[in-house]
Formats: sequence, C-alpha cells, structure tokens
Amino acid sequence: MGKKDKSEKKVIYSWALYDWANSAFATTILAAVLPIFYNDVAAANLPDNLATSYWGYTQTIAMLVIALISPILGAVADYSKSKKIFLKIFVLIGVIGTGLLFFITEGRYIMASIFFIFANIGFSGGNIFYDSFLPIITDKEQIDYVSTLGYSAGYLGGGLLLLINLVMIMKPGIFSIPNSVMATRIAFLTVSVWWIVFSIPAFISLPESRLGLGKFTLIPYVKQGFYRVTNTFKNVRKYKELFKFLIAFWIYNDGIGTIIRMATIYGREVGIGQNDLIGALLLTQVVGIPFTLFFGKAAKKIGAKKGIYIALSIYLIITLLGYNLDSALDFWVLAGLVGTVQGGAQALSRSLYGVLIPKEKSAEFYGFYGISSKFAAITGPFVFALVGQLTGSSRYGILAVASFFILGIIMLYYVDIDKGAKEASL
Repeated sequence: MGKKDKSEKKVIYSWALYDWANSAFATTILAAVLPIFYNDVAAANLPDNLATSYWGYTQTIAMLVIALISPILGAVADYSKSKKIFLKIFVLIGVIGTGLLFFITEGRYIMASIFFIFANIGFSGGNIFYDSFLPIITDKEQIDYVSTLGYSAGYLGGGLLLLINLVMIMKPGIFSIPNSVMATRIAFLTVSVWWIVFSIPAFISLPESRLGLGKFTLIPYVKQGFYRVTNTFKNVRKYKELFKFLIAFWIYNDGIGTIIRMATIYGREVGIGQNDLIGALLLTQVVGIPFTLFFGKAAKKIGAKKGIYIALSIYLIITLLGYNLDSALDFWVLAGLVGTVQGGAQALSRSLYGVLIPKEKSAEFYGFYGISSKFAAITGPFVFALVGQLTGSSRYGILAVASFFILGIIMLYYVDIDKGAKEASL
C-alpha cells in the first residue's frame, strides 16, 4: 500500500469518525434521553399531549432557523474555501448548547427548548459542511461505501454512548450519582465531551484550501454567499434530475425526520416506560450498524435508488404499525425495524445526491441538500404536533406521516439517475 493510499484512508476514516462523534447528539439528545426528560421534568406541569406538541414545535423552530441559513452557509463555505473552519464553529455551538441542558430543572421547558434549538443549529449546521466533504474525499465508485461507512460509525458511536448513559440513568448509584434525574443531566454533559473529543481527527485530517481572499472579513463572504445562493436557485433547474430528486427527498425525509424526532416522546405519551424507550432506541443503533453497511453493498448491485425504495416501503409499514402502538414490546419491534432502514435510507440519499451534483460546487449544493432536509424536518413535526394538540392524541399525527413516504416513493420513481449524473458532469 502506497503513502497516497494510506493518506486517503486516513482522511476517510477521520471523516467517518466525525459521524461517530456527533451521533451522540442524535441518539442521547435528539432521539432518546432529552425527549423523555422534556416530557417528565422540563414540561412536568403540562398535560402529556401538550408536552409532545411543544416538543414538536421546538423541533419546527430549530429546523426553520437552520433551513433559512443553510444555503448561505454552503455558498459562503465554497467561496471562502473554509469548510473546515465553519465545521469547527458549528461544532462549538452544538457542544455549548448541549452542555447547557445540564442546567434544566423541573418546569423549565422554555429554557430547555431554547438550549436545544441552539444545540441543534450546531448539529445541523455542522452536518452541512461535513456532508460537503464527501464528494471531495472519494470518487463515484466508492461514494456509496464511504457514505454508509460514516453512518455505520455513527450508529456504533452514538449507540455506545447511549448504552453508557442508559446504565448511568438506570443505576445512578454505581456512578455515585444521587438519582436518575441528575444522571440524565450529566448524560447531556457526556454528549458535549464525546462530540468535541472525537471531532478532533476530522479537524486535523480533512483537506482545506487556504482562504481565498487572504484576510478573513465577514461582509464580502456573506454578500457573495447571498449572490451565489440566488444564482444556485436559478441554476438548479438546469440539473433537472437533481431538482426532481430534491423534491422527492424533501417529501420522504420529512417522514424520516419526524419519526427520529418524535418517536420517543410519542411512546412516553402512550405510557411506555423510560427504560424500555431508551433500550429500544439502543436496539435501533445496534441493528443499524450491519444494515447500513448492507444497504451500501446492496446499492452496488441494485443501485441506490432501488435501495431507497426498499427503505421507504419499510418506513411506510412502520408508520401504520405505530398508529396501533400499545405496549413496550410493540415499541421494541418498531425500533428494530427502524434500525434496518434508517441509516441505509439516509446514507444512500446522501451518496445519490453526491452523484447528481457538480463537484466544484459541492458545499454550495450540499447547502441546498441541507435546506431540503431541514425544511423537510419542519413540516412533519409541526403536523404531528398540531394534530396531537387538536385531537388530544398523537396517534393521528403518526398516521399522517405515512403520506410522506407514499408521495416520496412516487416522486423518486421519476428521477433518472444516469441522466442526472451526466448533467452534473457537463
């Protein structure tokens, strides 16, 4: 193996390790622990259905903010050639916002929402720049594999810390912690530390060009960012297959995002215990590791598009079963099913998008990928929250999510991948 091959592998592994790092936020904060803490502690003075709805509105606000700024971030990053700098900035925002959750006590749901919004901006904003490195560090032949490698590392890292936090919350005495509530607050701090420490290899190894204008001044970069975003909105229609894929992705990712963000607090509303909820989501992480890699290998034989079809079909079944959720066993089964498709659907979507975009504008176009996924995450939680608030039960909200998968499958059918790849290379 030559020095070049070793260097390329080091970059790829460092890139994938960032998924290991920030997935601690996705598991402990976004999916498993914070939603329960929000329902039981931060919003303890609210009815269960309102706690679920307010959590949904919190998700909507967080995603709206990042959706509005993400295309600007991508364009500015490309213009300044400083993707890695922006990655560091947003990691820092996310780490601080997450750490502040430690100070949330009973009844402070507004403060919890504010801190989460800041943390989620850091998480989502950082992912824009992280994703934009994908077509740079690998080629078309390996992009599906590298993308799924990242998601697999994320499942492993996020699942490992979630396991540690689960033990700490269930058995706080082992760690000399007085009670489970304090253990939960400490769990938020562990996410901050985990995230920053395992981001260091990416900070060191990912490639970065020198700043394009010498001395960094914000105003010219922002102006150029707005100018490029305006042009990209005009030019994206030239890439017709890419544009069609974005529409399909926006629709079906809305459903995926809603399940990720609302499943735990929904389960808490219908009476499932904390340990079962967190344990089942840990199962999602464990199952996700081999199945994400499986989807990556399967994509080489059947294509990424067909792989996404399979994942979305299973998601459709999950939403229909979720409407009738009644027991902890039901939640464990659904969590296992989610684990089989969650990483595969997201990884193949990310790599398929990388095939359809021009490489020289990767950060700019991944800004659009970001705005697609973030705006997608706005509608689902909002609908879920609104339906739950109006009906007094979130069951009807989870049923509405099925429509996003049906429409997403239909729209994806009309995307011609080969034609789109040729358009991107012109």
